[in-house]
This record gives sequence, structure tokens and C-alpha cells, in this order.
Amino acid sequence: MEQGDEPLRIPISDVFDLHTVRPQDVQEAVEAYLEEASRRGLKALRIIHGRGIRVQRETVRAVLAHTPFVLSFQDAPLEAGGWGATVETLGTWKFKPAMKKGKPVPAEVTVQTNFRMELP
Repeated sequence: MEQGDEPLRIPISDVFDLHTVRPQDVQEAVEAYLEEASRRGLKALRIIHGRGIRVQRETVRAVLAHTPFVLSFQDAPLEAGGWGATVETLGTWKFKPAMKKGKPVPAEVTVQTNFRMELP
């Protein structure tokens, strides 16, 4: 993050509009959004990337394709943006948490990012 830049605040809901995100930050923003949406239990999401020359769309889809808890994704229905947006279905992580005495072991993961999530 350049000196003087404010972190981008991303409200977490089932829709994420990338029009406020700088192109060089799209991949990191989408990864952070998906992780937080999954953590909150959201299952059906829509990411609005715009139509343009499809660069943002391809970046979003590359992230979705490599995210282990994304079960599927496709163009949004016409009334929800058509090929200017992608809808995705999230599932559970593809691994099980460590267990101790029959209970999940709390895990802490540190993710360094230039984005702040707004929590209600």
C-alpha cells in the first residue's frame, strides 16, 4: 500500500461490486472477500466485475477456480448483470479441523492484506 492510501473497506454481503477496487488490487480483494463470506456462512454470492474487456472477469474466475470452498460459478442471470457479474456457490472447506478430545482445536491464521472488512 502506498503511503497516504487508505485501506479499502469492503462491506460483507452476498454482493461484492469491484467497481471501487483498483485493478491491481482485484485478486487480493476477491480472495479476502471470499474468505470472510465463507467464514460468515454465506453460500450464494455475486461478484460484479463489469463487462469491459473482460480482464476483471478473468481475474475473478481465476481466483474462484483456485479457491477450495467454491463449489461452482457462472455468469449471473441477465437481470443480475449477465456476463458483467459472476455468481458463485460456496461450500465447506475441503479439509477437516484438527480435533482434541472431540472438539475442534482453535486455529489462528494471519493474512496480510491491504483491505479492511467492515463488520456489523
